Amino acid sequence: MAAGRERRAAADTLTARVKKQWHRARVGVRRAAVDYFRGDGSDWIALAGLLLTIPLIFAATLANSVWFAPSALVLPIVAGGLLLRPASLLGLYAAAATALIVEAVQLGPYTEGASRVTPGVVLVVAACGFFGLVVAQFRSRVGVPWRRGGTMLFDLRERIRVQSQLPALPSGWHREMALRPAGGQSFSGDFVVAARTNGGRTLEVVLTDVSGKGMDAGSRALLLSGAFGGLLGSLPPHAFLPAANGYLLRQEWQEGFATSIHLVLDLDSGDYELYSAGHPPGLQLSAGSGRWEEKAGDGPLLGVYDGAQFDPVKGSLRPGDVLMLFTDGLVETSDRDIVEGIDRLTGEADRYVAGGFHGAAWHLIEAVAKDVNDDRALLLICREGSTAALPR
Repeated sequence: MAAGRERRAAADTLTARVKKQWHRARVGVRRAAVDYFRGDGSDWIALAGLLLTIPLIFAATLANSVWFAPSALVLPIVAGGLLLRPASLLGLYAAAATALIVEAVQLGPYTEGASRVTPGVVLVVAACGFFGLVVAQFRSRVGVPWRRGGTMLFDLRERIRVQSQLPALPSGWHREMALRPAGGQSFSGDFVVAARTNGGRTLEVVLTDVSGKGMDAGSRALLLSGAFGGLLGSLPPHAFLPAANGYLLRQEWQEGFATSIHLVLDLDSGDYELYSAGHPPGLQLSAGSGRWEEKAGDGPLLGVYDGAQFDPVKGSLRPGDVLMLFTDGLVETSDRDIVEGIDRLTGEADRYVAGGFHGAAWHLIEAVAKDVNDDRALLLICREGSTAALPR
């Protein structure tokens, strides 16, 4: 019995060791795969896989060169340009070149029939290898592998979207924002930052239009939205645009200007101040008269000169009133001036007066500037009824 127990103990020990080793192997492979797709690990897995495809393609070409042409070697070369680092890519190219030379010898001169290694095949494979190496060198210099490139762009887009969300407002208020980049892209030079300040009793919203449009302005918009979001609420309202102007001047961009409009709204009383930095005026609908009135502050573009002054215009939103802020892409085009664009926007907005402005922002952009090749943004603030006092 003692011998049996010893044999079972030895078996259990062996089984436990095998399981432990198997677990370690799985964890190691999983970590290597995760690191690889994150761009942090070695590319030896991809290199080994691509190196294995070369003899397979080589054997298939020698067996039936009609169905498996010699130019099929461009497949691992193109994949290597996307997956591998430059040093590993050179090793793959050496293996592909060796296979191509052997194929040329085995298949015979290209003058003796079709499906041979012709000079054209050599040029195609060499050209693909050259462009693959250029792409790999660029990725290596930037430091962002292709596996993370799409993820990074997606993350940037989501950060801009999250930063542009408006805070919830108390009962009696409605707000909505619509943003449409130029050319149907995911990145825009227009952005919004907003916050509830003064214990939640004040809404501050900054709508900014960075010079340029679409992808070209997206990176600068991301940088400025982060900076403006940090400034908003940290400074008195009258100091925000001067601080934003100083920040933009310090960047020393070649296209370093931007327009911006800063709304400071008291959610208890409905009184507001509107600061402008070269931005199109805001529009206020008065429920009593049914007319739209322009609200324009006084101030220059951001990033033009130091020491700029920004003087606000004051107003008040009564129950039923609407305040509309927008960027110039919505009202100004090469064949339409801003006055005509504002008239068209207010004309379309009048359609929503009777039924309310819920869901109107996106539809207004569609109606007024659907096919305009510029970034368009529209912000609506509506006072729907008597506003309950906020908790103090």
